[in-house]
Amino acid sequence: MNKIMIIGSPGSGKSTFSKELSKKINLPLFHLDLLNWKSDGTTVDKSIFLEKLKNIIDKPKWIIDGNYNSSLEMRFEACDTVIFLDYDVETCINGVLYRRGKKRTDMPFIEPEENIDETFLNFVKSYPVDSKPAVLKLIEKYHFKQVYIFKSRDEAKHFLNNL
Repeated sequence: MNKIMIIGSPGSGKSTFSKELSKKINLPLFHLDLLNWKSDGTTVDKSIFLEKLKNIIDKPKWIIDGNYNSSLEMRFEACDTVIFLDYDVETCINGVLYRRGKKRTDMPFIEPEENIDETFLNFVKSYPVDSKPAVLKLIEKYHFKQVYIFKSRDEAKHFLNNL
């Protein structure tokens, strides 16, 4: 495990999992949200995001946490290990709501506690139908990669504890 991508629905705990994994196996960690978002809550140009990501992918070792469908296959091609946090919608919604208003090392701004973004919550709710099938197709296409699919936080914790 030298090039690891961590994917899953928003709120699944990709960043928390990737931080623990990085500590355990001593690989540099990169959060896609830090490449994509500015501190004022706006995004960088897609070409800038992809250029920054390409520079990371070219490194000999990394953990990359995040989804970003526009770069999903690029990361599948470059990685040797895929970790998919495939949790139920309720777990992910709770994860999204829990982190609101908290300072995070994986995000350059604090998501306000009030004014919950209904569009974002709907994205999380529709992830199993709208996004997960594409992930599963890529997992099938890149079947020769080491793939771990965790269905619960307990499974993921067990994996980390046994490294």
